[in-house]
Amino acid sequence: MSTSEDRQVAQRRTDERRPGELTARELGRWAWRQITSMRTALILLLLLALAAIPGSVIPQAGVDSLAVTRWKDEHPKLTPVYERLDLFSVYSSPWFSAIYLLLVLSLVGCIIPRLLVYYRALRAQPPAAPRNLTRLPVHASYTTELTPTEVLDRARTVLGRRHRLRASTGATSGAPGDDFVAAERGYLREAGNLVFHLSLLVVLAGVGMGSLWGYQGGVIVVQGSTFSNTLTQYDDFKPGGLFGPDQLDSFRFSVDEFSVDWLQEGPRFGQARKFEAALTYRVGDGPERKYDLRVNHPLDIDGTEVFLIGHGYAPVITVRDAAGEIVSTGPTVFLPRDASFLSYGVVKPPSEKPGRVGLDGLFFPSFEMVDGNPVTVFGDDLNPTLSMLAYTGDLGMEEGRSQSVYVLDKSKATPVVDEDGKPLRLDLQPGDTVTLPDGLGSVTFERVEPWIRVQISQTPGKGIALAGVILALVGLCASLFIRPRRVWVRAVPLAAGAEGTMDGAGGTRVEVAVLDRSGNGEMDEILDSVLAQLQETPQNVRQP
Repeated sequence: MSTSEDRQVAQRRTDERRPGELTARELGRWAWRQITSMRTALILLLLLALAAIPGSVIPQAGVDSLAVTRWKDEHPKLTPVYERLDLFSVYSSPWFSAIYLLLVLSLVGCIIPRLLVYYRALRAQPPAAPRNLTRLPVHASYTTELTPTEVLDRARTVLGRRHRLRASTGATSGAPGDDFVAAERGYLREAGNLVFHLSLLVVLAGVGMGSLWGYQGGVIVVQGSTFSNTLTQYDDFKPGGLFGPDQLDSFRFSVDEFSVDWLQEGPRFGQARKFEAALTYRVGDGPERKYDLRVNHPLDIDGTEVFLIGHGYAPVITVRDAAGEIVSTGPTVFLPRDASFLSYGVVKPPSEKPGRVGLDGLFFPSFEMVDGNPVTVFGDDLNPTLSMLAYTGDLGMEEGRSQSVYVLDKSKATPVVDEDGKPLRLDLQPGDTVTLPDGLGSVTFERVEPWIRVQISQTPGKGIALAGVILALVGLCASLFIRPRRVWVRAVPLAAGAEGTMDGAGGTRVEVAVLDRSGNGEMDEILDSVLAQLQETPQNVRQP
């Protein structure tokens, strides 16, 4: 088929299209223009900010899995909905990633054309003077005995200090004998806008690097115990897409002591004011070092940061069998339920064997009876008390039945009862021992140990993200405080005896105009400053 026939077929197809119908190429061009428009970029930026709100309000699995577990227990009806919407892992959800990637694409499509336009504007000269400067909003004129050449030379000297100049003659302006000097400044304002938009890409790139090559994990460490940076020691671990467990740095630390400064008086009575954990850490086979871990003062180990994000209590409970042999002992982590540190915990037997018991109940740091109800009136462990129930039988400890260490499966278990046939409640304080009926052994509350929850993370792109934030501030300041403006000075020679000349002699009429490109209202002051530097004597001024 010849070229002419191809064109006829294409033209026929074009004619057969319905009004408004687009080809695939035209549709792709239209979609690209919509995505890369500044309006779309602003909408996506707003959507990204709105999408981040659930991540700051709803507990996130990658930050605090314990808080997520408590939230699910308290909201059983909403939990399936939130899980389907990925609201417990907002920042790794498909819908958040889609907004993130579209924003990057939109910003790139916006910035590249503007960079080309700005490059051409930098190479271009300031625009020529308009034909009638006196029609501009801010202008003035006066006559002087200086020649046009002297006036324009003086204008170049005055304006050339802080402006970029363009000098032209009447041959290019269209008015013979009409010479002017055009000056322009404020090019860095657009550079500030571009830097601001580029900084958003830098921030997004830094965040993206952290999510790909970084990781975040959480672990509870009881006072006196040691944590080694291996995958099996984490309570929860969220690696980046390109991060492998073999990339974990080799270090370990132990919690020597944890202290809390509680407010003892005033309107904030009972609140914690200061948290501090004394750590001893070692990197690889290196020497041991000390560090006082505090809130917002993380321990930095070769780029891996250890943050203090929570604390609680771990009562040391010893369970013995009927022969007095220790079945289980050691600190048991109890999870706080409220600001008073009323905590819930369970004690499980190490294996499912006949006669083994499990415990679950509450820990009161400062136990008091108020109106006949047990409460804790203070977060400090001033009067630590355990109140627990005992269970025996099938506690769900068989192999293959996965279960959280903070949950005791009581669905098939039998409560231990007292002489009246009621569930036996164990109320214990440090040093107390209760003997269980039916030869089930005994339970002893030894003492209380504090625990801390730390977040361990590695974020390789945080320096890039910080640089992006700094660039954004620099660009924003430039776009706010730099005022682009143009100044024109035209010198028109006057014939001898012309109106406005001094003593009938020839001279020059000088026209000055200032144009602000940013809506600033200070142009009159700039015009007065330019006139003051151009005029030889005050009497030469003639008001417009």
